[in-house]
Amino acid sequence: MRSLILLPALVLAGAAHAVEPPRERLSLSASATAEVTRDVLGVSFSTSREGVDPTAVQAALKQALDAALAEARKLAKPGQVDVQTGGFSLYPRHDPKTGKINGWQGSAELQVEGRDTAAIAQLTGRISTLSISRVGYSLSREAREKAEADITAQAIARYRAKAADYARQFGYGGYVVGEVSIAGDEGQVMRPMMAEMRMKGAMADAALPTEAGKASVTVNVSGSVQLTRESSPR
Repeated sequence: MRSLILLPALVLAGAAHAVEPPRERLSLSASATAEVTRDVLGVSFSTSREGVDPTAVQAALKQALDAALAEARKLAKPGQVDVQTGGFSLYPRHDPKTGKINGWQGSAELQVEGRDTAAIAQLTGRISTLSISRVGYSLSREAREKAEADITAQAIARYRAKAADYARQFGYGGYVVGEVSIAGDEGQVMRPMMAEMRMKGAMADAALPTEAGKASVTVNVSGSVQLTRESSPR
């Protein structure tokens, strides 16, 4: 989108003051995009329990989570395999007719994330007390910042080329860069998996098949330029 804003001549009060000539300002934007392989694998494990005794339900959840944590901690390494517990909840279940408590339900969650995708994929086959609930890839901060650094100059060059082209089309010789903002954008995608993916027996050590895919990293440059009668300096 582009708009042309005419600024009226500024007449200063008093006599013999110079009148500033009209100025034309053009708003515009440009962007550059890079396709980057996602390098961080995130897996969420979860389980649920229910029963009439809240203490027993809580103990069962804790036992399942502790066993999963013990396996995950064997491979834990900062930045490569990061392990943390997620939600842990316990709440009453009510009889729909009487409204009285007739049992208890609870859930526990474990989250594993990192750049050692092979180790994390293998870990999924070693955790048997929790089920895989979500799997997704994202970009590490380092990969995103590198991609943004690589394409920022390209986005700025496109912005300047647009400014020069529009200036010529409006009959001006050049432009002066005004207020400009530069921003990067990259989304993360977590895709839900099957509700039950617990592996048993001969499949217990099988690694989860995954495919990282690409992420689109975009740098946007937007702002305004002042159109001038003189040619812009290179």
